[in-house]
Amino acid sequence: MEESTSREKILKKVRDALIEKTEPPFPIIDQDSSVYKEITEQLDVTFAEALVKVAGKFVYCESEDEFIGNLKSFILEKDWGLLYCSDFNIQSLLKNGGIPFAGAEDQITDSRIGITGCEYLIARLGSVMISSRLAPGRKLMVYPEVHLVLGYSSQLVPDLKHALANIKRKYKDNYPSMISMITGPSRTADIEKTLVMGAHGPRELFVFLIDNTSSNS
Repeated sequence: MEESTSREKILKKVRDALIEKTEPPFPIIDQDSSVYKEITEQLDVTFAEALVKVAGKFVYCESEDEFIGNLKSFILEKDWGLLYCSDFNIQSLLKNGGIPFAGAEDQITDSRIGITGCEYLIARLGSVMISSRLAPGRKLMVYPEVHLVLGYSSQLVPDLKHALANIKRKYKDNYPSMISMITGPSRTADIEKTLVMGAHGPRELFVFLIDNTSSNS
C-alpha cells in the first residue's frame, strides 16, 4: 500500500509538471557558434602541427612524383620491407613509380608496412577519417606495424563536423558500415599506467599529403 502511494505521488508530480510548464532556466543558448577558436593558419599547416602533437609523422608532397620519391627514400632508409597495398588507385601510382608491393589478401598479415587512402583529414585534430569503403576495409588499419596514409589537400577539412557533412553528401543513404578516426599511432596506458605504442594497431603513422589544389598541380 505504501509503495503504491509513493508511486502515485511521483506520477502526480509528473502530471502537474506537464500541465504547468515552466520556462527553461537558460532560454538563450547559442547552439550554432563553434566552441573552437577559428583556424587562422592554412589547413595543411594546422593538420601537420596537430598530427605531430599526437606522435604522427607528416610528409608534404607538391606532386604525385614527389610522393613517389619520398616514399622510395623512406622505404630504403627505414628498411621497412615489402609494402602492402590493395587500393587500386594507389597501386597504379606505385607501379608507375617502380615501387614493388604486395596486394593479395593472404599477404596482409605478413606485411610490416601498409598504405591506404583516407576519406578526409581533420585539420584541427590532426586526425585521419577512414571508412570500411576504403580498400581493404578494416584490416589494414590494424595488421601492419607501420601505417602510411596517402591524402590530398582537397581532402583537408577544418573540423570533424565538416568531414561528417561531406561523408553524408558522398554516400547519401548508403553509408559505410564503419566510419572511424585515426589520431596518431595506436597506444594504451591501461597496464600500470605505462604508455605502450602499437598495442592495438600500428606503432607508427605517416601521412603523405599531396598538394592537388595549387596552380602548379
